[in-house]
Amino acid sequence: MTYRRFAFVLAFLVLLTPPALAQQAAPTRTPDVIFVPTPQEVVDAMLKVAKVGPADVIYDLGSGDGRIPITAARRFGTRGVGIDIDPQRIAEANANAQSAGVTDKVKFLNQDLFTTDFSEATVVTLYLLPSLNLKLLPILNKQLKPGTRIVSHAFDMGTAKPQETLNISGRTVYFWTIPIR
Repeated sequence: MTYRRFAFVLAFLVLLTPPALAQQAAPTRTPDVIFVPTPQEVVDAMLKVAKVGPADVIYDLGSGDGRIPITAARRFGTRGVGIDIDPQRIAEANANAQSAGVTDKVKFLNQDLFTTDFSEATVVTLYLLPSLNLKLLPILNKQLKPGTRIVSHAFDMGTAKPQETLNISGRTVYFWTIPIR
């Protein structure tokens, strides 16, 4: 096989390679937290306390495998966006959305949640460290409309008193609405 023919065949194969099999890009920066999935019963409680419905747009910041927006789309017909800095998590979330049959309702973006515009959200879900929640607080208050619901698994926002605090099998869920003070 000549070099020219080899290069043509190689280029053709690269074009045919499905995106999921293509080499993953590196995160734009080191993730702030390791991926720890939220248990399904906590996901259910988070969606319930936020009173998620079909008219909502949920943004899951640090979405990992996508279980929160996928659950909201399957159960309530909610549109959802997951933001994660790790391309491996984005690939996993997209595969999970495909398996769940909700790719028409959810999308996952490989972005930094501190620089992403999530102003269309009516519900924002978090499972981040307290220091990250505090860093995010002014962004949430600036970008989101009054009344937007915020739900955090495990971690609060310092002195910002939640409107509700739930205990789900030993795990804490916090709920606020914008503006958060």
